[in-house]
Amino acid sequence: MKRVLTAVWLVPAATYSIFFAPHWLFVVVICLLALLCYREYARIVENQGLGGNIAAGSVLGLLIMIVPGLHWADLALLAPIAFGIGIRTTDLKSGFATAGTFALGLLYVFGAWRCGIALHERNVHWLFYAVALNWAGDVAAYYTGRAFGRNKLAPAISPGKTIEGSIGGIVASVAFGCIYLHYFLPEVSLPGAIALSVLGNIAGQTGDLAESALKRGAAMKDSGTMLAGHGGWLDRLDSSLFSVPVVYWALLTYSRWQSLL
Repeated sequence: MKRVLTAVWLVPAATYSIFFAPHWLFVVVICLLALLCYREYARIVENQGLGGNIAAGSVLGLLIMIVPGLHWADLALLAPIAFGIGIRTTDLKSGFATAGTFALGLLYVFGAWRCGIALHERNVHWLFYAVALNWAGDVAAYYTGRAFGRNKLAPAISPGKTIEGSIGGIVASVAFGCIYLHYFLPEVSLPGAIALSVLGNIAGQTGDLAESALKRGAAMKDSGTMLAGHGGWLDRLDSSLFSVPVVYWALLTYSRWQSLL
C-alpha cells in the first residue's frame, strides 16, 4: 500500500515537471533530484569505508548540470580535483578509491541529469520517453519473471531477477517505445524506434543492477528511506541514470552520422 500511495503523487509530479512546468522550474526540480540521488550515492560510498564528500560533490555536480556550453576539457578537470580530494584522506590506501568514487559519482548522477536537461530542451517527449521506457519495462519484467522466470539473471547481485523477466522487459519497452515515438516523435523510423528502445531498456536494466551491486557491497537494502515502499531516490531512478544519457548519446551519434552522409 505504501508503494502505491507513493506512486499516486510521484507519477503526476514527474509528469507535470516534464510537460507543463516552466523550463526554469523543471531545471530546479531536476537539480534537486540530482542532489538527493548524490546524497544517497555518497552514503553508500561511506558505508564501504570511503569518503563521500557530499558538500564538494554537490557543488561541482550542480556546476556540471547548469554551466552552459560545458566542454570535455572542463570535465577533464574532474581528475585533478578528485585526486586532490583523495590524497587528503588519512588512509592513503583508500585515496585512489576515494578519488575514483568521487569522480564516478559526479558523472553517474549529475552527468546523467545534464543529459536529461538537454533532452528536455530538444523535446519534452524525448525525456519522457527515456524515463518511461523503464517504467514499462520494469512492470513487464516483474510479471514476466513471476510467471515464467526460471533462469537467474545476476544471482549474486539481485537473486529475484531472471533472464525471462529481462526479455519480457525488453519486449514491453519496445512496444511502448514504438507506440510513443510513432505518435509524439513521428520523425523516428520504426527500425530506429526498435533499436533505440532495446538500447535504452538494456541500459536501464544495467543501471538497476549497478545500483544493486553498490548497495550489496555496502551491505545496504535501500539507498534511502524518503520514498515509502520504494526506498530512496536512487532506488527509484537508478534505471534512468543509465537510460537517459544513453538515449541522448544515441540521438547525438545519429545526428553526427547524418551530417557525414
